[in-house]
Amino acid sequence: MSRGLPQKVKMSLEKALDSALLAVETYNKPAVKFKSGGYIVLMCIAWTSLLHSIFFRKGIKPLYKEKDGKHYKKIDGGYQYWELATCVKRYFESENNPIRKNLELFIPLRNKLEHKFMPELDAHIFAECQSMLLNFDKVVETEFGSKYCLRESLSFSLQLFPSARNLQMAVREQSESKLILDFIDKYRSAITTEVLRSGEYAFKAFLIQVANHETKDALAIQFYPYDKLSEKEKSDVDRVATLIKVKHVMHSVSNEDKMKPGTIVKLVQNALGNPKIIRGKKRVDKFNLDTHTRCWKKYKVRPDNGAEHPEHTKADYCVYDYMNHNYGYTQKWVDYLIAKMNDEKEYQSLYTLADVGF
Repeated sequence: MSRGLPQKVKMSLEKALDSALLAVETYNKPAVKFKSGGYIVLMCIAWTSLLHSIFFRKGIKPLYKEKDGKHYKKIDGGYQYWELATCVKRYFESENNPIRKNLELFIPLRNKLEHKFMPELDAHIFAECQSMLLNFDKVVETEFGSKYCLRESLSFSLQLFPSARNLQMAVREQSESKLILDFIDKYRSAITTEVLRSGEYAFKAFLIQVANHETKDALAIQFYPYDKLSEKEKSDVDRVATLIKVKHVMHSVSNEDKMKPGTIVKLVQNALGNPKIIRGKKRVDKFNLDTHTRCWKKYKVRPDNGAEHPEHTKADYCVYDYMNHNYGYTQKWVDYLIAKMNDEKEYQSLYTLADVGF
């Protein structure tokens, strides 16, 4: 299959393809209860081998060097190859690449799940698992051509969507599951909305049964990438998706997607890498409640306390709750703050008193 390639490239590529096929086979076996665990481990091996093959083909040895910069490190008599985290950083230049963000979720997640049995997590990460596979095939095609792609061997990729019926019960009963779910949610909250919505970060789809096509050769299932549709087609798809979207049983829930200032502070601080600064004589979080107050004042997201019209907010970022007399903030506000606070000059401008009205 991989004739014509140098030996090291060939061996790494074949290992990558075999590992990916084993990952899909493991996931799609009906008797396997914890699909994600085995799948993630095997797909991490597949991605590591794929990136090694790409580096070898480009004349780059994916090996760690000693401090002298001349000799390659060895462990137990063998060379120390770059692990997946290093490969990802070397291959994807942009830190905000959706494929990179997808892989960077699974690297620590693999370590967390390697020695645990948590089938209740399958439904929670199905979308990212699917994209991990589709992205793999995309990079294979880009680097080696379509003849090496797996899609000819797959009917519908990850075919058996796991049931989520016991997810909430399992999370309540198992503290380890709760910790890992919190890790996943924290990771998702720290990436931009643009990446989160990308099909390369997480694959989401819905199937609509249609009348049998009169042509006998028509495919039973056809896949149309969302970003290839026209604006009208996207509008139609969104309308249908809204109609069939699963609704919460408790229709009385309000402001479910809004967050309190304390939550905003934690999300932004974590996204910035949890930096500390000296303020006065104390060492504090760089982004704290005081910083957040200065932000909503400077960017005029909401009125000051006691304003005659507290409802006059920038609705994309903040909404006033009349019943509780407080403000709720959105994910867009989190994304906006992360982008702004990554600019040191912008951060320092918050502490120019005239700018924020302190």
